[in-house]
Formats: sequence, structure tokens, C-alpha cells
Amino acid sequence: MTTSTKCKADIFHNLSTQSHLLLPNAWDAASARIFEAAGFPAIGTTSAGIAYSRGFGDGQHISREEMMREVAIIARAVDIPVTADIEAGYGSGSVDVTDTVRAVIEAGAVGINLEDNVHGNAHGNAHEKTLPLFDISTQAERIAAAKSEGERQGIALTINARTDVFLLDLGADETERTAMTIERGHAYLAAGADLVFVPKVIDIHVAQRLSNAFESRLNLMAMPGAPAASTLFNAGAQRVSLGPSVMLASLGNIQNIAQELQQAGTWSAIETHFFGFAEAEMLFNPS
Repeated sequence: MTTSTKCKADIFHNLSTQSHLLLPNAWDAASARIFEAAGFPAIGTTSAGIAYSRGFGDGQHISREEMMREVAIIARAVDIPVTADIEAGYGSGSVDVTDTVRAVIEAGAVGINLEDNVHGNAHGNAHEKTLPLFDISTQAERIAAAKSEGERQGIALTINARTDVFLLDLGADETERTAMTIERGHAYLAAGADLVFVPKVIDIHVAQRLSNAFESRLNLMAMPGAPAASTLFNAGAQRVSLGPSVMLASLGNIQNIAQELQQAGTWSAIETHFFGFAEAEMLFNPS
């Protein structure tokens, strides 16, 4: 463990818990360098973006080893702290999460997203057997294992505990989804999480209820149709991340380019957002 990694861990923990953090998510070294050059104090990885760019679907179809290789490439490309999206930890047990967290730290990242989505693997107790999520006690144990491994490695690992209650439209209605999310979030925070991440929530009133329940330790995700980051922060979010949105927007741009080339044989779409060769070289050879 290097002093630099420990310092980055402290910096990122403070950014995530003591200030409003707008966190972009990178999927390769170039996107990471662009975000750093733009002045962001930290970046996250996007598991979906990395998976898509490597020929996999989202949802743990990429292996732990392949994902950690990409996280390491991103972490080496920048000087700012990096937090890694480790999906559901690449295994159902606490030991799996421990192994993944160890690999995250070895890769140079100083935080994690850990979600409660089982990704098709049956899991749950009698009360929650119909839910596609780890039962609350199991997920709490997995979070506690991640925290313990960070402590054993001597860094202040920032744990962003994601719950997919809203993402999967669980519960009968918004009120029930909110209650389910609050129950899970309280358990995850008690187990050692620093933030509760609730993707798909962009309604201000729901965000305010969740923020109040979690004492502002709330991470929301920007997506098409979401209000501005400042509005989400005012609603009580501590952190706002972009998830795969930038990568998907990049794919949309490529699609526009491909269609224009195929249909018209012209390249105005390329010219609109062209990033010059010299600028690209400067990302990695600034001198």
C-alpha cells in the first residue's frame, strides 16, 4: 500500500461525505483523462461502460479479473482518486466481496459501489424470496466484509451501497418502493456503508424523503430527464454520479456518425464534436 493511495482514499472519503460531489464515470483511460483535465476532483468507473466496450453485456457478465484490469488502467491514467463500480462483488458471499475489494485496492482505486442486485442468481430469505435482491442481512454482511478489508488494508475505503429497488420497480408503488429503500439503506449504513446509492430516483420529493432518512448520505445518478446537479444537491443528495450516461451518449454520437456516413457519405457529425489528434496526444503526453 502506497502513501499516495492512502492519501487518495482520505481525499475521496472527504469529497464523498463532507461536500457535494459531482462524479463522472469513465470507461477507459482516455475518458478518465478528459474528466481529470476538465477539473473534476475524482472519478468513478462505470461497470456497464467498461463491459460494453469490452464486448460484454452489463450485470457481471465480465469477470472480476477482466474488470479489475480495466480499473487498474483507469487508476494509472489519472492522479485524482478513482472509485470502482464492482457491481455485486463478483460472487454472492462475503469472501467473494473481500477478494474483490482486495483486488480493487491493488488496482489503485479507493472506493467501491456495491449493489444488492443478485443478477439472476436465486437468493433471499422466506420474507424476500420473490425479490431479485440479496436479502437485507446478507447484503449487510457483504458490506461489513468490504469495510473490514479496507481497514485491514489500512485505507479509508469509501463504500457506496447501491440498492436497486427503484431501478427494478419493486413494490406496488412509489410509497412502497421508498419504504423498502429506506429499510435497506438503514441496514447498509449500519453495516459500514458511507452512502446509499439509489439509481433511477430523479423525483425531487422522493429524493428529499430518502435524504432525510439517510441524513443526507445519499447518492443519486444523473440520467436523461433528471434535473440539474444543483437541484439534486438541494434536494439532499451528497453525491451525484453519471453512471453509464456519458458512455451511452458517446455511443449515440457514433451511431449518428455511422448513419450519416452510410446514408450520405459525409461527415458533419464527426466535425461537430471532433477531438483533435493533438488534443488526444496531450492527454497522455502533456509535455
